[in-house]
Amino acid sequence: MNTFVVIIIIIAVIAVVAALVIGLKRRNQRQLESRRQEARDTRAYAEAAQLEADRQTAEANEQTARAERERLAAQQQQMAASAQRNAVQDMHAQADEIDPDV
Repeated sequence: MNTFVVIIIIIAVIAVVAALVIGLKRRNQRQLESRRQEARDTRAYAEAAQLEADRQTAEANEQTARAERERLAAQQQQMAASAQRNAVQDMHAQADEIDPDV
């Protein structure tokens, strides 16, 4: 009977140890899957943030190009106004040359 009880106790200890090992493995698998999911979520967030940064960069580039076009248009207007002033001054000078009273 003592041998039988010892064998039962050994089997019970082995069963408990096996159950603990299986439980720990399952817990580790759940933790690994949780970390994998967290990594997927982080990557998705990073991708979304990258897309937003790319959009903002494109918008800034568009604004820069628009500002450059406006600067060039203003410069052209200044040049045209200057040319027109010069033409007006030339016409005044020509009128002065023509006018016998001046």
